[in-house]
Amino acid sequence: MNIPVLYEDDSLLIVDKPSGLLTIPTPKKEKRTLTSILDEYLKEKGLGVCAHPCHRLDRDTSGVIIYAKGKAVQKKMMDIFKQRGIKKAYIAFIHGRLLSPKGRIINNIEGLSAVTNYKVIEQRGNFAIVEAYPETGRTNQIRLHFKYIGHPVVGETRFVFRKDFQLRAKRLCLHAKDLEFKHPVSGERIYVRADLPPDMRNFLERNQ
Repeated sequence: MNIPVLYEDDSLLIVDKPSGLLTIPTPKKEKRTLTSILDEYLKEKGLGVCAHPCHRLDRDTSGVIIYAKGKAVQKKMMDIFKQRGIKKAYIAFIHGRLLSPKGRIINNIEGLSAVTNYKVIEQRGNFAIVEAYPETGRTNQIRLHFKYIGHPVVGETRFVFRKDFQLRAKRLCLHAKDLEFKHPVSGERIYVRADLPPDMRNFLERNQ
C-alpha cells in the first residue's frame, strides 16, 4: 500500500490521502477508492475488520483523514465530529491579495450554518498561503467560503472558471494539514500531522 499511515492502533487508522483519490465511491461505483485500498490493507494484516471513514475529504483535497476499525468506533468518532471536538487545520493557496492577515468567513452552505477562520501565513505576488480552521464541516466548505469572499483556492475548477485566473496549478491547492482530538476509546489526546505534499511544495518553488 502506498498510502502513508500517520497513526494506527486497535481502533483507528489515520492516513495521508493523496489528491485525486476518492474517499468512497460516487454513484458511478468506482472500484478504487481510499476506502477500498485501506480495506485491502487491513485484510492483508489479517485483522478481520473493515475501514470505516469518520469524515470525508474531497477527491482533489489531500491530507489527514481518520478511519475507524469497525462501525462502533466509527460512530463514536462521528459523534466527536458532530460535537465539534476535532481541531482541524488546512493549508490553502488562495488567489489574490487578502486585505487582512486573518479573518472569519460566515456564510451558509445548502441552508446550514458554516464558519471558517483563517490567517495568512505568507503573501506571494498574486496568491497567499493561508491556514484555514473550519468550525463546521460542510461539504466543500473551504472551497466555497474562499470563493464567496472573492479569493478562490488556486487550482479550483469546480466552482470557478480556470480561464478567469492567470495563476494555474495542476491540482487543487488545498491540504488537510493536521487534526487533534480525544481518542474515543483511550481518552488520550491525539495529534496527527501530514506534511505538505511534493506537488504543492513544487508549486511554491516555481512561484516564489
